[in-house]
Amino acid sequence: MSTPVKRRLIKDFKKMSTDPPQGISATPLDSNIMEWNAVIFGPEDTPWEGGTFKLSISFNEDYPNKPPKVKFLTKMFHPNIYNDGQICLDILQNQWSPIYDVAAILTSIQSLLTDPNPNSPANSEAARLYTENRKLYERRVKEMVETSWQDDDDEEEE
Repeated sequence: MSTPVKRRLIKDFKKMSTDPPQGISATPLDSNIMEWNAVIFGPEDTPWEGGTFKLSISFNEDYPNKPPKVKFLTKMFHPNIYNDGQICLDILQNQWSPIYDVAAILTSIQSLLTDPNPNSPANSEAARLYTENRKLYERRVKEMVETSWQDDDDEEEE
């Protein structure tokens, strides 16, 4: 691993450790600073409230010049999240900038939860419900919130 990449990830980790964004946490896996686990807690006063959503972040040697690969490990129902957890978000694709750090990435994803872009759907059913039947969409989101707790229970039993 190149030293500039390592230095940048250590800087990102220190920032996440000392001044994490509200409702977000992220740490490298064991001794591999190139692989991180993150958690986004559902923002208050939204259908996502109370949810605990796990993500993986994989960095490559081109970070921060190229974005990391970020995906949800928790099952999601959202217009901009594919069934496999991949996220359709401009800053993770064509609008990436090296000024984005882990905190900025996760804050953008947290914001995307409550402010989806149904015009660029990764999940067409979620996008359709979001625009045509918001009540049903929010009911499905609340089911995902409850599922996110069950995932926690399953891990505690292991």
